[in-house]
Amino acid sequence: MPKPIKMQMEGYEVVEKIADKGGNSARIYVPKHWIGKKVRAVLIE
Repeated sequence: MPKPIKMQMEGYEVVEKIADKGGNSARIYVPKHWIGKKVRAVLIE
């Protein structure tokens, strides 16, 4: 496994979730009011 990188980000809200299977990919659900907003997902483990 590669070593984690250290990063710093600014934002307005954060959610931490487990990615679920979604067809042939994985997905996370975010709050509905995030629709149409720019979002970053970061693998933390």
